[in-house]
Amino acid sequence: MLCLVPNRRVLSSSRNPLFPKVKQVLKVRELVLDNCRSPDGKIEGLTSEFVNLEFLSLINVGLISIANLPKLTKLKKLELSDNRISGGLDVLAEKLPNLTHLNLSGNKLKDISTLEPLKKLSNLKSLDLFNCEVTNLNDYKDSVFKLLTQLTYLDGFDEEDREASSDGEVEGDGDGVDDEDDEDGEDEEDEDGEDFDEEDDDEEDEEEVEGEEDDDEVSGEDEEEDFGQDGEGDEEDEDEDDDEDESGRGEKRKRDAEDEDEDDDDEDDD
Repeated sequence: MLCLVPNRRVLSSSRNPLFPKVKQVLKVRELVLDNCRSPDGKIEGLTSEFVNLEFLSLINVGLISIANLPKLTKLKKLELSDNRISGGLDVLAEKLPNLTHLNLSGNKLKDISTLEPLKKLSNLKSLDLFNCEVTNLNDYKDSVFKLLTQLTYLDGFDEEDREASSDGEVEGDGDGVDDEDDEDGEDEEDEDGEDFDEEDDDEEDEEEVEGEEDDDEVSGEDEEEDFGQDGEGDEEDEDEDDDEDESGRGEKRKRDAEDEDEDDDDEDDD
């Protein structure tokens, strides 16, 4: 017998001969009672005092009826597989208004009409009916999706046969993350490409600057050469001018000397 257990969040009583008679468990969020055999095929010892319970597992308990199910407003996932339930599902909508996942695999459900009470579970997204006779009906899948329009997954697949992952998400949904990563990667590549382009531009600018400097140096050398050649030419011109001046002065002195000789000859004749 379980009494007050205020600090437990996960409670498992699997393989006990009877349902534990739970008096009060305030903080339990997950309760596993798999293989706890019920002598009369009914839920025993489970009360609405599990106010925070979100997950309840009653696999292979020998249940025939779930009429004694307490009201658990926070319960989202209910495992009832491998029992002998054949109907009476209307209690689920009444007692578990926020249920999102329901597993009824391996039970005695035969007709689609047996599932009709599940229409009232507006939050129900996943329903499992493996190994139930109802799955052998023609157009079983289409009929269930047509009846329970709120469903996303039936027996682990959606209407387009995309498999649900372990956390209840379609496998293809993960592609959105990959795409974002790819986009991030592309952005990073673009940024890297821009960095490389900027580096290339910087290198080209540096090469252009160096080329301009080389041109300036070459121009400076050419100017110096031109200046040197001009300087040499000016010096040669100056030398030629000096030679001409010397030659002119020599001829003048020669003429002056000849004139003096002529004057001397004239005086002698007199």
